[in-house]
Amino acid sequence: MAKLSTHVLDTMNGRPAKGMRVEFLRIGDGRTEPLGDYRTDADGRTGGQLLDAASFRPGRYELRFHIAAYFQALGVELPEPPFLDVVTVAFGIAEPAGNYHVPLLASPWSYSTYRGS
Repeated sequence: MAKLSTHVLDTMNGRPAKGMRVEFLRIGDGRTEPLGDYRTDADGRTGGQLLDAASFRPGRYELRFHIAAYFQALGVELPEPPFLDVVTVAFGIAEPAGNYHVPLLASPWSYSTYRGS
């Protein structure tokens, strides 16, 4: 069954990133459609699937992770402007029956992502 999910790991502190804002958008036809605005839970997850089988369709999407605000809320002193503020992961869904998991590993100075399952 098709699904899309995400989670965030705080690599600076070695734990899930609890409380990070994550925006989810569909990109296409010359417009951007907001699909959700989340706060990560204690496991760094958005509390469920971003797209379930009923709303899953191929296309272009974005996840916007508000990492500077997350680290500032933890008391981390960041320069102004911060080196990384909102990290946008633009990705495509090509498999209509696929499982897509888009994790983010983040610190105030670096991030990485990959397609998980």
